[in-house]
Parts: sequence; C-alpha cells; structure tokens
Amino acid sequence: MRDRDELASLRVAVLGAFPFPLPQGSQVFARDQALALQRAGADVRLLCYGRGCGPLPADLLLERIPSWLSPRRLRAGPGPGKPLADLALARACVASHRRRPFEIALAHNAEAALAALCARARIGVPVIYLAHTLLGVELASYGPRSLRPPLDRIGCALDAWIASRADAVIALARAAGGVLAAAPGARVEVIPPGLDPRPAPDPARLARTLARHSLEPGRYALYAGNLDRYQNLGELDAAARELPELPVVVATHAAAAPRWRHLRLLRVDPEEARELCFGALLAVLPRRQAGGFPIKLLNYMEAARPVVAFAGAAEGLEHDRSAWLVPAAPPSRRSTPGPRWPPAPSPSRTRRSAAARSPERAPPPQGAAITTGIGHPSGAPARIHSTTRSSSSAESWPKCGSFPDCTCTIRLACGSPGTSTGPLSPPASAPA
Repeated sequence: MRDRDELASLRVAVLGAFPFPLPQGSQVFARDQALALQRAGADVRLLCYGRGCGPLPADLLLERIPSWLSPRRLRAGPGPGKPLADLALARACVASHRRRPFEIALAHNAEAALAALCARARIGVPVIYLAHTLLGVELASYGPRSLRPPLDRIGCALDAWIASRADAVIALARAAGGVLAAAPGARVEVIPPGLDPRPAPDPARLARTLARHSLEPGRYALYAGNLDRYQNLGELDAAARELPELPVVVATHAAAAPRWRHLRLLRVDPEEARELCFGALLAVLPRRQAGGFPIKLLNYMEAARPVVAFAGAAEGLEHDRSAWLVPAAPPSRRSTPGPRWPPAPSPSRTRRSAAARSPERAPPPQGAAITTGIGHPSGAPARIHSTTRSSSSAESWPKCGSFPDCTCTIRLACGSPGTSTGPLSPPASAPA
C-alpha cells in the first residue's frame, strides 16, 4: 500500500489519445488529474497527440507525438487518422519509459488504454484504464443510424476486452462500473471526478462578458460544451422552441455552422464559458446516455446554477434536491410526443426548498426549464452528492483520504486532494 509519502516517489505516465490542450471534458479532466498528482508529489508526464488548441500548460511535462501523425480534426470520435496516431502514441509510451522509466500508465478513454496495453507488452508497466464513458453506449453516436446495432455490439465487445486486460479500471459513474465489472477478471472502482473550485468571476468582468454577447444576467439558459452528436442538442433545440421567452445559449469552443434554429450558438474561450455559467438562470445537460460523468456538471455546480438533466446522464444528483431530473427513456417511449412543461412550483416553496438545501446561497430567480419533460427546478444546488464503492478485489490499494467519508481505493483517480464541489457520500452498502 502506498501512503502519501510514497506517492512523492511515484512515477506516472498519463496517456490521452486526444488533441491537447483542448477545452473539452476529457482533456480538462486529464490535465487536472495530472496536476493534482503532481501537487501531491508524484512525477507526472502527459503523453498525447501533437495537435491542440490554446497555450501549452507551462507547469506540466508534455510528450506529444509529431503533429504530422496527429489527426487534423480536433473533435472527438473515430476518424481515418486515429489508428496511425494511436500506434504512434503506443510507440511514444515505450520510448518515454526507456528514456526515463515510469511505474504506472494511467490511460484516459478506450483508445489510450489500447495504446497503453500495446506498450505494456514491451515494457511491462501496469495499465490503469480510466473509463470516461462506455463505448457500447457512445460509439454508435458517431455513425449512421443504420449501423447502430453493429456499432453497439463492437462497442460492448471493446468495453469488455479492455476491462479484462487492464490491471485496474476506474469508471467515473456507477452505470459504467457495473458494466465493466462484468468483464472476466476485471478489477473496477467507481470514482467520480473532482473539481478545484475558484472564486466567482468579478461582477464587473461578468457584466462586460454578458454585455458583449447581448445577454442579461439570469435571463437565459446555458449549455456549455462540445457539439458532438451524443450531446443530444437536436432535442434541446426542439425543447427550446417551446419556450421562446427564455433564450437557450450554447457556449462552445467548437467552430461550427449553426445547425439549430432555436439555440443561440456562441464560440467562447473557457474563461468566458465559465462566466456565462455564473450569469445563467439555469444550466442544462441534454444528453441521454448513461455511463459517464460529464465534467460540465462540475462547472454548473461550481456556479450554483439549477441543473436540468436527464436522469441517466446525471448520476449522483437527486431529483428536486440537487437537480431537476427527467426519466431518460427514448423519445419513442414517451407517453406524450414532443416537449411538455409541467407547472412551476410556487415562489414560497422554491425559497423554502432552496434554503433548506443550501442556506449559504440565495436561490436564483424562477424560470421555466428547458429539456423535454422538465418543469422548473426548485432551487440552486450547492453541492454534488456522488457515490463511490469499494471492492474486495482492490483491498491492496490505499484509501485516498481526500474527503472525510470517501471510500475510494485508487488514489490516482480522485482528483485534487481535499477539493470537490461537495462530499462524496458512500452508499449504505459500502464499507466504512
């Protein structure tokens, strides 16, 4: 078992089969985790593709494959240049270890895990797979609808294959953990990501940002993130059509032609996106797929915005307590076609329920909710209530000690020690 003193001598290679830097969830999580390990004393290097967007972090050792071997497209998902880039990443992992040996390869997402497993055959370094999502759920979103059944089967097979062969697996959500734990020989822990909260934006700066985009504080709903198909922005657009009095803003780093008639697309940098989050009436998460933990949820909660989401994609949040959740049944299973808007609760109930949950924060103004089947969220949540679980197969791993009641046992995935938007509350079945 490693204690905190031993962590200071741990040499870790963090692998990401993605462009870096990039203001997108996977890249942000990998960066923050690498920096948290580095602050705890570990010797960390980050291996990734040779392209990205934005300045390189000066406080993190990067080893990138050549840019000419890296996909030109920065968006997530399969592409013709990916296999060659992933092979180059595996070779870079081997070369990095031979120059300066490391003890653990920490692979973010499936492609990086495949590259790390290829490298393990040459250098023998254990591979910890960080499953940001399930390929059996997400892979089909990158292909035509006619290919969904075979892509689902391929994704499920890859999920099981990687989980069986990795030395350990970290899933960010229980839905993914349960699926991956069913793979033969898989050692799986479920550990939600953390966040380093920062002070709220300066009011004057926030006002300037809102004015620049012709927005009024508390008078718009916000989605912040990428524009990939699995985000389900088409359904958000359909829902926004039913509420023309409340603009629905999409804050993104991606360059894209407008594809939605009722969403207002703003291309912004990460700091502007954060400011827009603090200025919004509420924040929305329209994706339906379970299996991951959207990093944008942490940003929404940091800003204390009411969160509106489908239940399957917002694990750890509680309906009418820390979010307003809607059953995530496919549209074809809804009893009522199209968006519908249940009545909002009374202002007095809103104030009472918000004060009971977060007395240190004033509740936001009332407003209608935005995603299909959602009424008005009843108050601004101040903290995330997530869960972890501890399995007997991982008893040799240390307790992370980041939170008073945390039961996670793989220190590497817990983010920055002592920082989170709220406590991690173990389920009743978890050991104390």
